[in-house]
Amino acid sequence: MKKIVRHFKAAPLALRVGRSRTGRGLFAGEDIPKGTCIIEYTGRPVLGQEQYTHRGKYLFETGKGTMIDGNTSTNTAKFINHSCKPNCEIDIRSRRIFVFALRRIKKDEELTYDYDEEYFDTYIKPKGCRCTACSPH
Repeated sequence: MKKIVRHFKAAPLALRVGRSRTGRGLFAGEDIPKGTCIIEYTGRPVLGQEQYTHRGKYLFETGKGTMIDGNTSTNTAKFINHSCKPNCEIDIRSRRIFVFALRRIKKDEELTYDYDEEYFDTYIKPKGCRCTACSPH
C-alpha cells in the first residue's frame, strides 16, 4: 500500500468568502485536487483555559490545553462551515491547523469539514443541522 505524503503548506488557491445556506462560507475559486492542502486556520494562540472565559465559536483545540482563537480578520479559514458529508478534513501538525481536500472540489463549491462532536452538540444540534447532507433543500 502506497503511503500518502502530506505537504503542510497551503497551495496558492483562489478562494472566496460568499453567501452560504448558513451565513457566510468559503468557496473554491478554482478546481481543487483531492489531497491538496487548501488553507491554514490561523489566529492567536491560547494556552490553558484560564486565558479565556468562554468557548467562542472560533476557538480550535490544537493539543492538550492549547487552542487557536481564529476570530481574527486575517483568518479566512474561519468561514469554512460544518457538513455531515464534508469535502475537507482537518490535520493538526505542531499545533498548527491545516485544511485538506478529501476529494476533488469543483470551482464555486463551498468548502466544508465535519466539526467535532463537542462543537456540534453545543452549537449546531440545538438549532438543527442545516448542512446540505441533513437538509438538502
